[in-house]
Amino acid sequence: MADADVVDVVPLLGRLVAGAAEDGMEKTFGAGRMNWFFDLEYLLFSRLPTRRAGQLVLYRLTRWRLLEAAADYDVVVSTYPIASEVLGRLRASGALQVPVCSAITDLAALRYWAHPGVDLHLVTHPESVEEVERIAGRGSAVAVRGLTVPGFLVPPPYDEARRRLELPLEVRVVAVSGGGWGVGDLEGAVGAALGLECVRVLLLCGRNEPLRRRLADAFDDRVRVLGFVDDMPTLLAASDVLVHSTAGLTVLEAHMLGCRVISYGWGIGHVRLNNRAFARFGLAEVVRSRSRLRDALEHALAAPRTLHVAEFAELPSAAELVLALGSRELSAAHT
Repeated sequence: MADADVVDVVPLLGRLVAGAAEDGMEKTFGAGRMNWFFDLEYLLFSRLPTRRAGQLVLYRLTRWRLLEAAADYDVVVSTYPIASEVLGRLRASGALQVPVCSAITDLAALRYWAHPGVDLHLVTHPESVEEVERIAGRGSAVAVRGLTVPGFLVPPPYDEARRRLELPLEVRVVAVSGGGWGVGDLEGAVGAALGLECVRVLLLCGRNEPLRRRLADAFDDRVRVLGFVDDMPTLLAASDVLVHSTAGLTVLEAHMLGCRVISYGWGIGHVRLNNRAFARFGLAEVVRSRSRLRDALEHALAAPRTLHVAEFAELPSAAELVLALGSRELSAAHT
């Protein structure tokens, strides 16, 4: 048994860092403006030699707050890359005596997610282990289950998922998602899907309520416009294809359930590097233009549905690894 606290780390980053990392990005990119600025910011802070200076500034601005927040626990699990970077540095310097795990839900572009000072990296994609170990050292990463909702390991059957969503079995269903912020060329994706025969579209606008309201009446009854969806296992189990703009965990979840994936509509910043990895590992087809999207949809709809739930169910449990790490540290402290 263990007690767990969930701590929102963003307020602990300070007003300057939190504003740049969360509020400013959501307001800018959720509204679809200034994608070029995100690209430039990502290049400066994650790709060029300026990354090291950015990491040092981040550490100096946030270390004391994060150290104070983490010091009283037996083990800390970070799900936020900025926090993982700072906690890894604190751990490496010896300032933080508590073991740290980084829970990594992206496939690639894992600077900030991974750090040599982090005791254990828990990755959702087995393909990510190699990149993490290049950054943090051999044996520092384990592919795990338990970082998605439990429903993805016991999804409803295809027919049952269709029944729950009141979707007829004879239609082909394309889910179009802009991630939590509702970004990317969603209208272009919907238009390409509607150009095909016998297709229904589930359009996911995330938490972008202005977008959902704007698109609510923009299409005919073949399109169902949704906000944030709580039951993604059912939605993806009922869908034949997912067109997704922001990479991340939703692509993996669709892959687990055999829903074919197309990455399209927002290939900037870290998404660009994830797209390269999707293509390299065969996890998604990457499309960069509207003109190619229709053909990609036809190809995906014709591909067989292959479930991958069983292979992910066999992975070690993230929770068990975290508890084991905490127990080892406690035992060492008492010897």
